[in-house]
Amino acid sequence: MLTAAEIGERFERYAHLERRPLFVMGLESMPEDAVPMPKVDRCVAKALLTAATDRALPPMVIGEGVQGGCCPGGLVWLGLAPLMPKLAYFISTGTPDFRGGEAELLKHSPEAAQRFLQAPGEITLPGRYLVVAGADRVRDEGAVRSLLVLGTAEQVRNLGGLVHYRQEDIFRSVLMPGGASCGSMITYPAGMASAAPRDAAFVGPVDPTGNAWFPPDVLSFAAPIGLARQMAEDMPASFLGRRAEVAFPRRPSV
Repeated sequence: MLTAAEIGERFERYAHLERRPLFVMGLESMPEDAVPMPKVDRCVAKALLTAATDRALPPMVIGEGVQGGCCPGGLVWLGLAPLMPKLAYFISTGTPDFRGGEAELLKHSPEAAQRFLQAPGEITLPGRYLVVAGADRVRDEGAVRSLLVLGTAEQVRNLGGLVHYRQEDIFRSVLMPGGASCGSMITYPAGMASAAPRDAAFVGPVDPTGNAWFPPDVLSFAAPIGLARQMAEDMPASFLGRRAEVAFPRRPSV
């Protein structure tokens, strides 16, 4: 069985990644060298982008007693806080008695927003601590829940194609579900949302509120570790390994 280090190496090599893959773990004890995730950034998704880009960044941790300074929405999507009152209004049409009537207009009505917020089911942290790290900092293979890649559209397209190399359900193997950016990057693929499928890959983010800082040419691709391991095992024999010139065609320089 491929280790996290071997999975990470294959993803980087065969998918031509510039940013390192990240591994999401649930642990009962905090790694000694871990940095609190909110100290990297109050936005969970932005912290993930930083961690993927900065290979020297140590493991990031959030959880019991280590959540101060985190975005309130991020705490909800990681199962660390209950839904905020009036949140359904905030993400839809707004209400004068919450944040001065500010509205994100992500849903057409508060009722639809409330159904959307309940759709993931119960969200549960996979341990006392949620830890996100590069492959070289994974010490407990059994604690790994999912893999996260932040790549170009071409890289993510190829990873989606690789899922279908093995999977036979052409409509439900790669999903782009609604939710916060950190939901598609961590919550769904790590099996933290009770209603999320356990055998699908998740592409995102679809939350436009992150567009101010999320690179316009980047997508997230996340998969449960079992699926990610199967993908890594399939890479040498698949089109990524044997027809790399098709997956990554040479283009004339401009």
